[in-house]
Amino acid sequence: MAGYEPIETASIDELRTLQTERLQSTLHNAYANIAHYTRAFDAAGVHPDDVTSLDDLARLPFLVKDDLREAYPFGMFAVPREDLVRVHASSGTTGKPTVVGYTAADIDTWATVMARSLFAAGGRPGDLLHNAYGYGLFTGGLGAHYGGEKLGCTVVPFGGGQTERQIQLITDFEPRLITVTPSYCLNLIEEMERLGIDPAATSLQVGIFGAEPWTEGMRTEIEERLGIDAVDIYGLSEVIGPGVAQECVETKDGLTIWEDHFYPEIIDPETGDVLPDGEEGELVITSLTKQALPVIRYRTRDITTLLPGTARTMRRLARITGRSDDMLIIRGVNVYPSQIEAELMQVDGLSAHYQLHKGTDGTMATLTVMVEALDPAADRAALAAQARERIKTMIGVTATVEVVEPFAVPRSQGKAQRVV
Repeated sequence: MAGYEPIETASIDELRTLQTERLQSTLHNAYANIAHYTRAFDAAGVHPDDVTSLDDLARLPFLVKDDLREAYPFGMFAVPREDLVRVHASSGTTGKPTVVGYTAADIDTWATVMARSLFAAGGRPGDLLHNAYGYGLFTGGLGAHYGGEKLGCTVVPFGGGQTERQIQLITDFEPRLITVTPSYCLNLIEEMERLGIDPAATSLQVGIFGAEPWTEGMRTEIEERLGIDAVDIYGLSEVIGPGVAQECVETKDGLTIWEDHFYPEIIDPETGDVLPDGEEGELVITSLTKQALPVIRYRTRDITTLLPGTARTMRRLARITGRSDDMLIIRGVNVYPSQIEAELMQVDGLSAHYQLHKGTDGTMATLTVMVEALDPAADRAALAAQARERIKTMIGVTATVEVVEPFAVPRSQGKAQRVV
């Protein structure tokens, strides 16, 4: 299938040549204009001129979120502040927010990779797009908005919350596409059912889901209940926002990373060593075309695997299994929330709404899983026993499982809080 742009199906040789040219330009821009990179490269004994191939990238130091926080607010920009047309920022719940900026060219690049993503998801010019990602400093809403307009869609800029009102507009406007977090999509489905609306009878055909990890089990539930194709999108504000990688609707086999703009590496999270394609580790991204805030070897903390391309020439990311900084260590066993979710979704009678409560018993970490039953009259003790056994057998962790009545787990208006 042809992509939105010819580069998506170009030869590997053509792609690697373009990546190398863009990498060298990015490195010189960063070294000349951002004090952090000047210091970091000099300390590593590497000059941009020394990086003559993509393999040489491994000689450069990593960029981490704390580096961005230390440069707060505008110390990581390669252009004067007056050349920025927009800034976004993280929530800053764990310290100073990370501030990202965009030139007009950066905004156009972002809109283009988002249009490319929507096209790969099955969107087409003329489609009506209901955008339920949050607007504001969060990059999701405006990223999807500009991408939809670039593709030629009619965008409904709703944002998060006001669930009943969203459903009214979905019913009245009849959008074909929806951009939304998977957990909030489940909220929409439940509210439709409460209102007596058959979710599968709406006009929606394609859902583009991102901003939080989700499992194949949740994809199946959403597709069956809403009657749509559910595809994954990936991005993060430090790199550009949503649109770094997108799952193609014709294959649904992982996220095609737009390698002409974002060069991926997989590293061992403990040693920092680069791993070969096919091995799981932490995703590291280098931007190749950003002007205002180039990121070089940015440690995303997301755990995934690089796979060969299928629907497009560019490589794919396996589904994100979790974040290295979200990993729980329970009695010596490493556990990601998505692993727990995958097992819960295998128990008939449990919903996809859950929270993990980490505690301590003396000096030992404990894990309590709170998950909703689908039926208020269900035998909750039996469901808890099934879930507890699956978690013990498949993950190797002994957890307390509390099955609660429907709607007892707090609902989110955007990203779900999985770990408490």
